[in-house]
Amino acid sequence: MRNVLFFLAITWLFSAGTSCSKGGGLNLFSVEQDIELGRQVSQEINSNPSEFPVLREQGNEEVYRYIRNLTNNILNSGKVAHRNEFAWEVKIINDPETLNAFATPGGYIYVYTGLIKFLDSEDQLAGVLGHEIAHAAQRHSTQQMTKTYGLQMLASVVTGKSDPGTISQIALGLASLNFSRAHETEADEFSVIYLCPTNYNAAGAAGFFRKMENSDSARPPQFLSTHPNPGNRVADIEAKAKELGCRGTATNRSDYARIKQLLQ
Repeated sequence: MRNVLFFLAITWLFSAGTSCSKGGGLNLFSVEQDIELGRQVSQEINSNPSEFPVLREQGNEEVYRYIRNLTNNILNSGKVAHRNEFAWEVKIINDPETLNAFATPGGYIYVYTGLIKFLDSEDQLAGVLGHEIAHAAQRHSTQQMTKTYGLQMLASVVTGKSDPGTISQIALGLASLNFSRAHETEADEFSVIYLCPTNYNAAGAAGFFRKMENSDSARPPQFLSTHPNPGNRVADIEAKAKELGCRGTATNRSDYARIKQLLQ
């Protein structure tokens, strides 16, 4: 019976549609499966406060409103794939020591307080959020998971026969998922593409990478990978903004400083 279920799951995965992104590589998940997996992972994150101490909304309404408005400005740029299909829900993880953000399949976005406090301006955070939104919208996560976790594990998730720890393992893995060079480059490019129609400085992500180059942080985020290196990423992001003729200049430093103070 187990072999029959596995065969049926793989048949369904392929009949539902496999894909390859611009970054290359096989993705055995359909868009609908991205959505369902994201829902399951978000439930796991919400039920695991020891690993993911989500900041309470009560008493932090203004911070949440600010981050969600910023995210919506990116999503409403008209450039984000699956804008109306994915959840695009935003949560803040209360961990001041971790400089990170990540997005699950299906568009559940998580931002660490450590990253918010580390950055200097709204366009820098918008650039990082654009990068993470791109990983979800371009479906890099499930493509990488196809490679990382293998067919049997994915089939167990699809058929609902997975071990109780499977979704927990996936949730923990997403916070430190090691994307390929092509995926990182593509996410950087889309960050600029998303911000270009807004009034933000479209190369905001470059400010983040420049700041990280001069930081002695012991816990850099996963997307600050050695491939490509931060210096090259700064140059490429700024070149992309110039290529697209982006005119936005807003950094909103004073508003951003006020939000950081609310997290003290």
